Amino acid sequence: MANELDGKKIAILAADGVEQVELEGPKEAVENAGATTELLSLEPGEIQAVKGDINPKDTFKVDKVVGDASVGDYDGLILPGGVANPDNLRMDEDAISFLQEFFKTGKPVGVICHGPWSLVEADLVRGRTLTSYPSIRTDITNAGGNVVDEEVVTDQGLVSSRDPGDLPAFCEKIVQEFAEGAHDVAPEGATA
Repeated sequence: MANELDGKKIAILAADGVEQVELEGPKEAVENAGATTELLSLEPGEIQAVKGDINPKDTFKVDKVVGDASVGDYDGLILPGGVANPDNLRMDEDAISFLQEFFKTGKPVGVICHGPWSLVEADLVRGRTLTSYPSIRTDITNAGGNVVDEEVVTDQGLVSSRDPGDLPAFCEKIVQEFAEGAHDVAPEGATA
């Protein structure tokens, strides 16, 4: 990948329990394409990444607390998975508010594995087509989303994939979508 993301700033929203490869792979892909990234989380300090949802791996320094972050500062958003990560995020009002505000802008979002749980909580999957880890597909369907079982799915700037095995296709697609920029959003008063 060349420098198609030069000058773009990408937020990565994650908490303790993030699946390490789903944080590192997309981060590396957008940085290799010229973007800068900021890791947003619920508290200052570090977050604990995992492998296979339960085995502790590395820790990652938080750049900014999500409650102090401004949606206008970012050109795209990455939501990695891991079971505990989105479960922690969806219980935090600041994280949910940030997601809702971000989606109102039409800026592209990449979400993988269990990451859509946060979007379900924020009521952001209604009317959207996406994929995810199999165990949360019922939650997405119950929240009004259309779930498909594909390697990578794009719906108006929302890029989703199922699991770490999909990372190559996911990373390629988020770079494309982030380079493309914002998409038209639903009219005021309509559900995202």
